[in-house]
Amino acid sequence: MTMQSIKVGLLGFGTIGTGVVKVFQQNASLLARRAAIKLELTRVADLDVTTDRGVQLAPGVLASDAGALLDDPEIQVVIELIGGYEPARSFVLRAIRNGKHVVTANKALLALHGEEIFRAAEEAGVEVMFEASVGGGIPVISAIKENLGANNFTGLYGILNGTCNYILTQMDEESEDFVDVLADAQAQGFAEADPTFDIEGIDTAHKLALLAGLCFGTRVDFKEIYTEGISKVSALDIEFARDFGYTLKLLAIGKRDGDCIEARVHPTMIPKDYPLASIGGVYNGIRLVGDFSGPTMLSGYGAGMNATASAVMGDVLAIARNVKAGSGPRTPAMGCPQNSMESYKIKPMDQVVTHYYLRFNVSDRPGVLAQIAGVLGKYEISIESMIQPHRHEADAVPIVFMTHKAQERNVRAALAEIDQLDVIREKTLLIRVENNLE
Repeated sequence: MTMQSIKVGLLGFGTIGTGVVKVFQQNASLLARRAAIKLELTRVADLDVTTDRGVQLAPGVLASDAGALLDDPEIQVVIELIGGYEPARSFVLRAIRNGKHVVTANKALLALHGEEIFRAAEEAGVEVMFEASVGGGIPVISAIKENLGANNFTGLYGILNGTCNYILTQMDEESEDFVDVLADAQAQGFAEADPTFDIEGIDTAHKLALLAGLCFGTRVDFKEIYTEGISKVSALDIEFARDFGYTLKLLAIGKRDGDCIEARVHPTMIPKDYPLASIGGVYNGIRLVGDFSGPTMLSGYGAGMNATASAVMGDVLAIARNVKAGSGPRTPAMGCPQNSMESYKIKPMDQVVTHYYLRFNVSDRPGVLAQIAGVLGKYEISIESMIQPHRHEADAVPIVFMTHKAQERNVRAALAEIDQLDVIREKTLLIRVENNLE
């Protein structure tokens, strides 16, 4: 008896697309056994049909015509790995209109156009799955929607960009400055030729928009997420962080706070004995805090051909099982139907309250500490601890304060005033500190 089959089309035959083809070819029997249905990759569309990707496709499978794939009535599942906003958005919506299920790794697309796409999928009665869009091979999205779905989440904390994590890890371990480590990361292929999306936190903010929406059952406007990258961090700051007992990470932070949520991305000092602090190199890590589950940590490869292809094919497998069972979409894309989403405001950044690391570069003369402390006190900012190293250049010396909890608005106002003092040699550096990831 011939096994029933599901036909799949692939848009995008780049690095991740090549990994997906490898999974189809190497694990075909495993996929069929686990889905109880055969998965067939029948069409692949890419503008480049000549480059050797190291995998062989049957004649006629690869073509440049995406429209033929999207309109093929036999294809039930479309995998979108083009990336970017257009034509990815148009292709995904076209696939949905044609009654096809969609699997995508495109976090940027969903962060900006997710509501439109998810509503279209609900109306068409098809699934949109996107496990590979956050955390590479880490099954964080299915964990939030399925296994941890009975929890009210109070917080999420994520190291979600392998490029930034690699750079910060190297700066910590080798005591090298940002520019040198970035150049090395580019030479090794860990960073793009234009690394802006990674190092300025944009990629992480795209992912946080999805995770925060999933955890808190709300729509998070990517443009409202406070986003700050790592380009201003120096090896000196990482050394001071170590002296205070902290590790520096680019952290995505989501917190529930009454009828508001915090959603912010920025360099963050966390205690070095916390599990997230040990996530090094190109690895990603996500800490989820539920009211019944308590804290849950997931970590693994956050990017790369094989890890991301694994997540993509996990989604294809889940859809195949539903199709085989004749159940239709079982779990809404964002964990609950679009008309059941809550309406939470994003807390303005100037209202956030946390601890702060402040590094001043000052003239080496009497009375400097008193001047700075006086301005901080004026804005109700109290000092928890201080480091004033003996080493300095010429007449300048760094002074570092760790504050008690303070409001961002007050800290910004205090620094604006302090930076006007004649004893300040350069703009003060601010890094936020999270002491309790609960």
